[in-house]
Amino acid sequence: MQDKAKNYSNIKYSLSIFGIVYTFILLFLFLGFKLSSSLSLWLISHIPNLFVFPAYLILVFLGYYLLDLPLNFYQSYILEHKFSLSTQSLKDWLKDQFKAGIISAIIGFILIASFYFILRNFPNKWWLVVSLFWIFVSVILAKVMPIIIIPMFFKYKKLSDDLLRERIMRLAEKMKVKLIDCFEIDFSKKTLKGNAAFVGMGNTRRVILADTLKDKYSHDEIEVILAHEFAHYQLKHLLKLMAINSFSTLAKFYLIFKTQGYVLNLFGFSSLSDIAALPVILIYFMLFGIITQPLEAFISRSFERSADSLALETTGLKSAFISTMNKLGEQNLADRSPHPIIKFFFFDHPPIDERIKSAELF
Repeated sequence: MQDKAKNYSNIKYSLSIFGIVYTFILLFLFLGFKLSSSLSLWLISHIPNLFVFPAYLILVFLGYYLLDLPLNFYQSYILEHKFSLSTQSLKDWLKDQFKAGIISAIIGFILIASFYFILRNFPNKWWLVVSLFWIFVSVILAKVMPIIIIPMFFKYKKLSDDLLRERIMRLAEKMKVKLIDCFEIDFSKKTLKGNAAFVGMGNTRRVILADTLKDKYSHDEIEVILAHEFAHYQLKHLLKLMAINSFSTLAKFYLIFKTQGYVLNLFGFSSLSDIAALPVILIYFMLFGIITQPLEAFISRSFERSADSLALETTGLKSAFISTMNKLGEQNLADRSPHPIIKFFFFDHPPIDERIKSAELF
């Protein structure tokens, strides 16, 4: 099982690195061969100006999706079936891809359209206004995700196990977490992996249990899992992560603002407001993400350790925590003890063996 998990993880790491390199190559080719400029000029000369922006985005989005489709298909469908982790049919996978594509396109259009609108109307402070608007959108998405987005992919229903529900609600009260209710989703129709989440904001805040976890784990194990999730809330990790992400967004746009003249000149553009320069902005975001990812992963691992400690302190369910980690490692084919370099770049949670050792010393 460990060899299988290590093999699965290594393939995922390789595909992730390949995907980043592949996207960079596509962006540089799109810019280097003046394809972006040619597409923009062709649209300007053939359709009304009002439709140039959406037409450009639609064509670029579809083009990238088709070019990325083989990698996406292998990564999210073939690989998961190869390692007996997926139960999803090809037809259902295609449906999910379509829905995810529509959602991504709508969100992407809102974000990019707001960027260009603000860029033209706030020429000196656009980086600040764009950052604030994007942060606002991220908060809205966090709030509506459990009531709009998740139900588009999974069937939602209230938790059928009344004893477990009462136990979760008592735990939430003990940890001063306000819950709307507890729900379960039909994860098993897509995957055999186990998962649980504490999602939403304000009046959409709720617990979601995958049926692959609810049906295979004891009440003690589920309680300690959710105590970990509630600990994030109690320790204000969610607010801290929002603050970190907000600062990261602000830093990205300020960097673009300060260096745009030199970088645009490299690719033959005179203004950031030129829609053909959009791939330049995407390159900025990818480079910034690569540079900051290890730091963000380090902070996340620190938060996860703190949440583990508080969950153990609150519940006292040490043996249940250890058995849960072992079950999740086997069920999800997790890399229990990755190489330090892999951990540095890819792991936003401490590896399972590390979490178990910490629990044993608790």
